[in-house]
Amino acid sequence: MTSTAAPLDLLLLPTWLVPVEPAGVVLKEHGLGIRDGRIAFIGPRAAALKLAANEVRELPGMLLSPGLINAHGHAAMSLFRGLADDLPLMTWLEKHIWPAEAKWVDEAFVRDGTDLAIAEQLKGGITCFSDMYFYPKVASDCVHNSGMRAQIAIPILDFPIPGASTPDEAIRQGVELFGDLKHHPRIKITFGPHAPYTVCDENLEKIRIIAEELDASIHMHVHETAFEVQQAVEKTGERPLARLGRLGLLGPRFQAVHMTQISEDDLALLVESNTSIIHCPESNLKLASGFCPVERLWQAGVNVAIGTDGAASNNDLDLLGETRTAAMLAKAVAGSATALDAHRALRMATLNGARAMGLESEIGSLEVGKAADIVAFDLSGLAQQPIYDPVSQLIYATGRDCVKHLWVAGKQLLDDRQLTRMDEQQLTATAIAWGQRISGHSE
Repeated sequence: MTSTAAPLDLLLLPTWLVPVEPAGVVLKEHGLGIRDGRIAFIGPRAAALKLAANEVRELPGMLLSPGLINAHGHAAMSLFRGLADDLPLMTWLEKHIWPAEAKWVDEAFVRDGTDLAIAEQLKGGITCFSDMYFYPKVASDCVHNSGMRAQIAIPILDFPIPGASTPDEAIRQGVELFGDLKHHPRIKITFGPHAPYTVCDENLEKIRIIAEELDASIHMHVHETAFEVQQAVEKTGERPLARLGRLGLLGPRFQAVHMTQISEDDLALLVESNTSIIHCPESNLKLASGFCPVERLWQAGVNVAIGTDGAASNNDLDLLGETRTAAMLAKAVAGSATALDAHRALRMATLNGARAMGLESEIGSLEVGKAADIVAFDLSGLAQQPIYDPVSQLIYATGRDCVKHLWVAGKQLLDDRQLTRMDEQQLTATAIAWGQRISGHSE
């Protein structure tokens, strides 16, 4: 790149730059230049300093990486954080969460809960998240206003839900929202049939046909527990994943969330269809749902991304912490200390998430031409010393409080740990007010 080009909008000069693609690379004393919301330059510091730039930011002791991608969650459920802890999945859902949703969830709840989740995620280094919750148009508006990037999955169940009294109405709203936002630079609409046990074949067929017509993705909870699989086999003689395969839903645009139960036949189906898996280790641990065999999937060539799930079952939206848990758990499940090393764990939290959402040409790695979705982690603190491998320190020794700066499409949304577009005090006050209302009326 020559200096005759237009000046860079911003030149970042960190101690380490981890592009994620190519894999396993750490660039020391390199610069990254941003122009018009995209990465325009990556090269040695000396070459970077010769370029004209409107702003230069020195980032000593910091590691620059692609923004983290939270590939599964229910953003507005942040307002139910801690409401029904330490319960099994179906008790938690049927006796607590579904009744609370029926009572409290409306457009205001979704707006305030989604804003809270967006702010928490930005402060944790997340630049893009997948959301699957009611009133998806409201969530889209929140994302649009925040400057963040998101995949919004339209929730579809066989029974009435907040905002849609029938599955057909939910699908119709989804198609409309898809049309309205198909050219949005930061929002992607997908279809979100809830789970195999809440959506019948007829509705899954409708979703498949529409998703194919629109070239849209499908995001669904699948094989979350052994009980779910066992119940399906007892009722129909067929495992849920096999049923989805028979109905033609599996494929590169299908995102299977959880997948704690994987037989040899399931694995063959996943590989053959090129389906992505979204791994949510902490939610699965907390609800005792089981363990996704990440290393086995990875070695078979399956794309595995990572999600926090909702704050009602996690209880935070901390993708860096989630990735650390995933790396540790993968080793225990595989019985191998070499399973899911730190570099692959970071890839799972970035480029693999982008690939699952069909956004790998746009985000997920630091490459010239891609959108400037970038996070700066401060590794200068006491707890990160000494540094032999900065990626190992990031995954195994660093918390999300080390997230210092964050950019989405070149716009800085977090500056020295301060949100630039959102009022943290106001968000906190609103969340407290919701908590008081919900707890006061739940007696």
